[in-house]
Amino acid sequence: MGILDFITGELIDVIHWTDDSDDTIVWRFEREGHEIKYGAKLTVREGQAAVFVHEGQIADVFSPGLYMLETNNMPILTTLNYWDHGFKSPFKSEIYFVNTTRFSDLKWGTKNPVMCRDAEFGPVRLRAYGTYEVKVSDPARFLTEIVGTDGEFTTDEISYQIRNIIVSRFSSAIATSGIPVLDMAANTPELGKHLAQRIAPEIAEYGIELPNLFIENISLPDAVEAALDKRTSMGIVGDLRTFTQYSTAEALTTGAATPGNGGGLAAGMGAGMGMAMAGQMAQQGPWGARPDNAYMPPPPPPVEKVWHIADNGKTKGPYARAELGRMAEEGKLKRDTYVWTVGLDGWKTAGELDELAQLFTIMPPPAPKG
Repeated sequence: MGILDFITGELIDVIHWTDDSDDTIVWRFEREGHEIKYGAKLTVREGQAAVFVHEGQIADVFSPGLYMLETNNMPILTTLNYWDHGFKSPFKSEIYFVNTTRFSDLKWGTKNPVMCRDAEFGPVRLRAYGTYEVKVSDPARFLTEIVGTDGEFTTDEISYQIRNIIVSRFSSAIATSGIPVLDMAANTPELGKHLAQRIAPEIAEYGIELPNLFIENISLPDAVEAALDKRTSMGIVGDLRTFTQYSTAEALTTGAATPGNGGGLAAGMGAGMGMAMAGQMAQQGPWGARPDNAYMPPPPPPVEKVWHIADNGKTKGPYARAELGRMAEEGKLKRDTYVWTVGLDGWKTAGELDELAQLFTIMPPPAPKG
């Protein structure tokens, strides 16, 4: 460094930071030998904080404003006043600028499925992902606990640690939320707030906070989702015989609508005739004729529904209909009690549903006299 550069550095008396990036959290003001001139002007803009470090220790934290570094606790570091040290000041000071704005759209997600227990399905494995926001709430603690002597600290250097904390606390947050698996998609905002509250005390020890945490998706393993899709399809199809007739008619209509191609019509007719013949053969005996006393298999038994009850903001259940009947007799289930079962588009009162309203209208006959 030439003598002109040295003199020019000594005359610099404005300390500030303007950030053009979108991921820098901490930036250290660089001076030759980390020497801060006595009487220098320190400009701290909105969304920033300046941490003054003198001889390796944090001396002060400056909020937004304009400051003159000339108070008694500020070291006089101008080497022009220390000729006896050969232009080398014995005092070393540093200023770290800390970005206190929010850093948003940071990603998190579970690498492996998280095991949880659901009231209706039992043990299930869940995957989840989303975004979060991070903000420095205590610049001095953040500099001490995380940054250290790093001259430029970015979000990439801390996002990995925060993601690990979020994922490790996700399982316990889901377990204590009391929300059934089928209702989690409709309650992701509440789950995100619940998860952020559990994480807040832990990350506060590093001088940071999470203003927002969003859960974008919660999913089950592919095999479980396939089973749920099949169960939903069976509920939509309903009567298998009617569905078969509808499929046959669709095949005939599609074949007839194929222009210039008789193969489609023939295929549709063949499919329809095959289904019809298969149905007739199933109804007839081994020689083609069905006797009057031929055995007809009974229809499948109806699927027993299970019900959930909302009680003071908590979900209870599942209960069978017979259990609900006993609860109605004991007064634990009333007409205005909110209930839910698979197939409902939301919570309903028991009195709104015909199959449960009967529990309140049918009364047993008087007991026989002894």
